Amino acid sequence: MAIQQADKLLKKHRDLHCAKVLKAIGLQRTGKQDEAFSLAQEVTSLEPTDDNSLQALTILYREMHRPELVTKLYEAAVKKVPLSEEYHSHLFMAYARVGEYKKMQQAGMALYKIVPKNPYYFWSVMSLVMQAISAQDEKLSQTMFLPLAERMVEKMVKEDKIEAEAEVQLYFMILERLGKCEEALEVIKGPLGEKLTSELQSRESKCMMLYRRLRRWPECNALAHQLLLKNPDDWQFYLAYFDSLFHLMDQSWSPPDDEQHCSEGAVHHTVTEAVNFVEERIAGEDGKDARSLRGPYLARLELMQRLRQRRLPQEKQLGEPLELMVQFFVKFGDKPCCITDLNVYLHLLAAEQHEQLVERLRRAAPAGPDGSDFPDDTEALQRHLCVCQLSRALGLHHALDAAAKLRLVAELKAHYRHGLKFGKNALKTELQFSDMYCLMAAHVYIDLWTETGDGKMAWLGLGLLQEGLSNSPSNAQFKLLLLLLYCRLGAFEPVVDLYASLDAKHVQHDTIGFLLTRYAQSLGQFAAASQACNFSLRFFHSNQKDTSEYIIQAYKYGAFEKIPEFIALRNRLNQSLHFAQVRTERMLLDLFLEADIVLSLEESVKTMSLSAEEDDIPWDNMRDNRDLTVFTCWDPHERKLNEEHRRHSLEEERVWLRLRSLTLRLLAAVAAMGRKASPPQNSPTATENGVTDKTEPLRQLLTQLGQNLQTATQLAERRTQYPFLGPPATRLAAALSSGSCQCQAAALQLSLHVHQLDAVGLDESSELQTQMCNAFKSLAVQLQEMLNKCKGDLLDTKEGKLKIRPWLLENLVFFVETVCVVLWVAGYITKVLRPLKSSLQKKKKKKKDASTAQPAVVCGFQGLTASLQDVLARALEHVKGQEVGMAALKLADLSLEGSTEEESAFARAAMDKLQSSHLRSLQEAAELLKKRADSLKNLKI
Repeated sequence: MAIQQADKLLKKHRDLHCAKVLKAIGLQRTGKQDEAFSLAQEVTSLEPTDDNSLQALTILYREMHRPELVTKLYEAAVKKVPLSEEYHSHLFMAYARVGEYKKMQQAGMALYKIVPKNPYYFWSVMSLVMQAISAQDEKLSQTMFLPLAERMVEKMVKEDKIEAEAEVQLYFMILERLGKCEEALEVIKGPLGEKLTSELQSRESKCMMLYRRLRRWPECNALAHQLLLKNPDDWQFYLAYFDSLFHLMDQSWSPPDDEQHCSEGAVHHTVTEAVNFVEERIAGEDGKDARSLRGPYLARLELMQRLRQRRLPQEKQLGEPLELMVQFFVKFGDKPCCITDLNVYLHLLAAEQHEQLVERLRRAAPAGPDGSDFPDDTEALQRHLCVCQLSRALGLHHALDAAAKLRLVAELKAHYRHGLKFGKNALKTELQFSDMYCLMAAHVYIDLWTETGDGKMAWLGLGLLQEGLSNSPSNAQFKLLLLLLYCRLGAFEPVVDLYASLDAKHVQHDTIGFLLTRYAQSLGQFAAASQACNFSLRFFHSNQKDTSEYIIQAYKYGAFEKIPEFIALRNRLNQSLHFAQVRTERMLLDLFLEADIVLSLEESVKTMSLSAEEDDIPWDNMRDNRDLTVFTCWDPHERKLNEEHRRHSLEEERVWLRLRSLTLRLLAAVAAMGRKASPPQNSPTATENGVTDKTEPLRQLLTQLGQNLQTATQLAERRTQYPFLGPPATRLAAALSSGSCQCQAAALQLSLHVHQLDAVGLDESSELQTQMCNAFKSLAVQLQEMLNKCKGDLLDTKEGKLKIRPWLLENLVFFVETVCVVLWVAGYITKVLRPLKSSLQKKKKKKKDASTAQPAVVCGFQGLTASLQDVLARALEHVKGQEVGMAALKLADLSLEGSTEEESAFARAAMDKLQSSHLRSLQEAAELLKKRADSLKNLKI
C-alpha cells in the first residue's frame, strides 16, 4: 500500500524526492533490494537538502547495512547549506556510525565554529581520544592524539569554560590514558572535581584508583580508613584497606615523627591497628538497635584469611573461624546471601570441624512449633536452608552412601513441599521460598545417577524439576538444569521451549547460548538446530548495528567514558568463540540439509559467499565469553570447575571449531573445482597449466586438516572429565571414535586425486587409478564400520528399567554428515569421469578398437556407488527399525518404586518427552538419508 501511495504521489509530482525514497523503503521491505537501491541512488545523486528526504534515506541505508552512504549524503548537504547546525551534527553522527574518527574530529570543530557550544567542542576532543584508542601504534597515541586532546581541554579550563560533569570525566580519561596520575589527582581534588556528582563516592573511588596506580599506599590506606568510618559496609574499601596495609608492612613503612601521616589523614601500618579497627567496627554494629551490617563481620574473616596466608600469629587475636561463622549465621542466617558470604571462607576450617559447624548451626536454627525441623516462618526456613547448603558445600552430602543420599532427598523434598505454603499467593513471576530445596534434591539425584549409573535417578531428578517448575514457572535454575539433563539424555525437543522460556536477553545469547547450540545438531534435530543458530546469529548481527546507535546516544548525552566501553563490547562480541561456532555450524547445517537436494553444491556455496581461501575467524583474538558458572552449585571446592578445566575446554572448543571450519572451506574448494571441471576438448597439458594451480588451496587445507586431526587425537586421548555442571564436552571425541573425521578426510583427499586424473587423462594414469580404486573400497568399508557403531537400541526397557544410549544418536548424526560429504565428492568425481570416459570411447571408435574393457577407475567408482546404495539402504532399514521399536515402547509400565504417584506422573511426562524427541530425531535422520539416496541415483557415469 505504501508503494502504491508513493506511486500516486509521483504521478502528480514527478520530482518529489521524499516520495521516491519512501517508495524505496517499501521496496526494500518487500525484498526488492536492487530496485530500492537504484531508486535511492537516483535521489542521492541529486544531492537533496530537504530534511524529510535525508531522514528517509538515512533509514533506508541503515536497513541496507550501508551506513557509509549516509556520510556521502550529509557531506553533500553540508556543502550546499554550510551554516546548518542540524546537518553538521547529522554528518558528525554519520561519521560516528562508521567509526571515521578523524573526520568526526574535523566535523566537531566545524560545528563548534558555526555554533560555539561546549558539547560540540568536546565531541571533537573525544574523537581525538578515539583515534588514540583505535591507533595500531601506541607511540602515536601517546605522542600525538592524547597530548593534542589534553591541550584542547586545558584551553577550556584556562578560559574557565568547563560546564558539565561529562567534560571533567573526559579530561580525567585523557590524563589517565596518558599515565599522568598526579595531574589527574589534582583535577579530582580541585574545583573541577566538585562537578563529579552523578555517582555516589565518584571522587573517592577515582582517588583510590589513582593512589593504587601511583602505589601511594599511605594515602590509599588513610582514605579507605576514613571512608569505612562513614560507611562500614562498603566492601571495596575494606579490600583497599587490607591491600594497602600489607603493602605498607612489606615496605616497613613508619609514620614521620613530627607531622601528619599523609594528606588523607592517619595511616594504619600494623596488624594490631587493623585488628582493633575491625573489632571497633563490629562493636559499633553489636551496639546498634537496628539491623547490623554484614561488612565488618566479613572483614574479620577476610583479615583472618590474609593473616593465615602470611602465617602471622595475630590471626589468633581475631578468634576461632568456627565460632566467627556461627556468630555470623546467628546474625544473618535468615538472609539468602549468608551461604555465599560464608562459602568463601569455609577453607579456614579444619576437615574435622566440618560436621561440628553444621551441628552447631542446626542447633542455632529455630525449630518448628512442634519441635520438628519444619520451620514456622520464612526466616526460619531460610536458616534451615542455609544449613543444608553449607552441608553440601562442605562435602557432607557427597560423603554419604547411596541409601543415606536417598533419605537426604526424601528430607529435602519434604522441606520443599512444606515450604510451598509460604508462597501460596505468590505471582507467577515470583520464586517460591523453598525452591532451593527442590534444586538441591535434584543435585543429589544427579550425584546418584552419575555414581551408580541407575537411570531411574535421572528420571526422578527430571520429574522433581518439572514439579518445581509447575510451582515456580519463572525459576531459571530449574529450566537450566532441566535443559542440561534432557540434552545429556539425548532429547533436544523439550529443550527448545525451555530455552525460549528463559527469555535470554541481549548479551546472554553469547554467554549461555552454547547450552542450546552445542546439542542442537548432534542430537539429530536439524530443523531446530537451524533455528537455534539463527536465533544466536540474529543477536550478533543486530549488535553490529545497535552498537553504533549506543555510541551516537553517548555523544548526544555526553557519556564519553561509555564510548570506549561500547566499542570494547562490540569487539568482544565480534571475536566471540560462540559467534564463530554458530556461524560455521549454521553454514554446514545448510549444506547438509540443502546442497544437491535443493540447489547444487556449487550454487549453495555461492549463495553463502563461501570461499576456500578466506578464513574470517579471528583465531588470535578469540574470546571465550561463555558463562560457565550460570548453574547454582554448592559443591565443595575440589569438585567445582577450576582453571585447568576452563583451559582444556577452550582448547578443545578451538580445535573442534578449526576442524569444522576446515571441513567447510574444503567443501567450498571441492565446489570451486566442480565448477571448473575441465571440458573434454581441452588437451591434458592445457588443463594442467590452466587448472592445476587451482588445487593449491585444496592441498593447503588438506595439510591443515591432517595436522589438526593429529592435535584432536591427542586432545581426545587426554579424556578430560568436566564437572557435571561445568562446560559440556565438545563433539570432538565422539567424531573421532565414530570414524567420522577420518572418513571425511579420506573422501576430501580423494578429490585431489580426481583432479590429478583430470589433468593427466585416463591413458597415462594406471597407477593413480589403482590408488583411487583402493580409496573407493576403503571409503565403503569405513562407512559400513560407522553404520555398525550406530547399531543398538537408543532406548530399551529390559528388566523393567529404562536404559538410554544417547551416544548411538550422536553416531547416527555423524554417519549422516559423513554420507553427505562422501556424496559431494562422488558428485565431483562424476563430473570429471563422464567427459573422460566419453572422450575415450570416441578414440576407440576412431581406432575401431573392439575391446569393451572399462578403465579401472570407472569400474572402481561404479563399485563405490553400488556400495553407497547398499550402505544407505541398510542405514534406512536400521533407522526405520529403531522408529518402530521406539514408537512401540510403553514407558508407562516402567517401575519407579519409592516415588509417590505425583512424582511418578512428572517423571513419566519427562519420559514421554524423551521418547517423542528421539522419534523426531530418527524421522529427521531418515528423511535426510532418503533424500541423499535419491541424489545418489544421479551419479551415473
